[in-house]
Amino acid sequence: MKIATKFIHAGAEPDPSTGAIMTPIFQTSTYVQSAPGVNKGFEYARSQNPTRFALERAYAQIENAKHALAFSSGVAATDAVIKLLQPGDEVIAGNDMYGGTYRLFTKIFEKFGIKFHYANMQDAANIKTYINKQTKLIWAETPTNPLMNIVDIKALAAISKEAGVLLCVDNTFASPYLQNPLDLGADIVMHSATKYLGGHSDVIQGALMMNSDELVQQLYFIQKSCGAVPGPQDCFLVLRGIKTLHVRMQRHCENGEKIAHWLRNNPKIAKVYWPGFTDHPNHNIAQQQMRGYGGMISFELKDNSVEEAKRVLSSTHLFSLAESLGGVESLINHPASMTHASIPREERIKNGLSDSLIRLSVGIEDADDLIDDLNKAIG
Repeated sequence: MKIATKFIHAGAEPDPSTGAIMTPIFQTSTYVQSAPGVNKGFEYARSQNPTRFALERAYAQIENAKHALAFSSGVAATDAVIKLLQPGDEVIAGNDMYGGTYRLFTKIFEKFGIKFHYANMQDAANIKTYINKQTKLIWAETPTNPLMNIVDIKALAAISKEAGVLLCVDNTFASPYLQNPLDLGADIVMHSATKYLGGHSDVIQGALMMNSDELVQQLYFIQKSCGAVPGPQDCFLVLRGIKTLHVRMQRHCENGEKIAHWLRNNPKIAKVYWPGFTDHPNHNIAQQQMRGYGGMISFELKDNSVEEAKRVLSSTHLFSLAESLGGVESLINHPASMTHASIPREERIKNGLSDSLIRLSVGIEDADDLIDDLNKAIG
């Protein structure tokens, strides 16, 4: 089945009781049982909900996975993966990553005796230094947030398999339209479905996809026991969003390419971070594992003062200054004070995230209008 057809029909089955083509919103907390322990497959909505189950089927299909689980947020999905571990276990993570993930690792799980190492994963071999008997998980993003670094998923998978550790890939920036990490050897894929999968900035949700029967049983137990599940209305919204993922991503990619090249040719811009440039580090890897380069772009001004960056950030009209990404509308963001403020400044600077870096989530508006908006803001 071709990708566009898959996205439209993933998880969708007409409601048997009414013939409704859209999955109903089963807004219920519990289910009637005909006798104690005798039910129709549903007992309590934290454990089972038909709308959520339909979404989880869709998640599995669009990521070429056998199983999928939906969570109340991307951070909740990440939290569930780390709860597979025990005190004393170690995790190797990328040194360029979403600030909320870093905060979860350092402020929550380090207290419970889990040790985290942060490595430059642009060369996958760098992680070998950190692998030991306590290593249980490799956590990677690609493209990374916010520097758009590309990580070789196949190379990481080979290293993880040799070491006998799990590999989880945060695929939020690429979406299943551009990249499928399970096909490249990853064990678990994580999405903040708040972003491209939902696509309309109206829902918070996360997802995990995997092929292992054992892993899904362990993660479902965590999902059910800890309760970080999405409500049926949120599941309905993401089901709706997935149906247009392919057409939205096509426009995100087209607009992203135009704006990335316009920024690079602008004399007031010092550097543009976008994996579609042929001279981007690991561009050849991006070509091999991705079907396009997406609509996420970061850049630095030649006048790289924080004051000038903030002036530009506050001067756009079509690009809204806001957290998040992946919606149909364009957003502009200041990672150092917004999405990545939880990472200590010295760590941000060491890893290449300057105080003046600006991140764009390019939407699906007319590209010429977006360029005009940026041109006026940059001045």
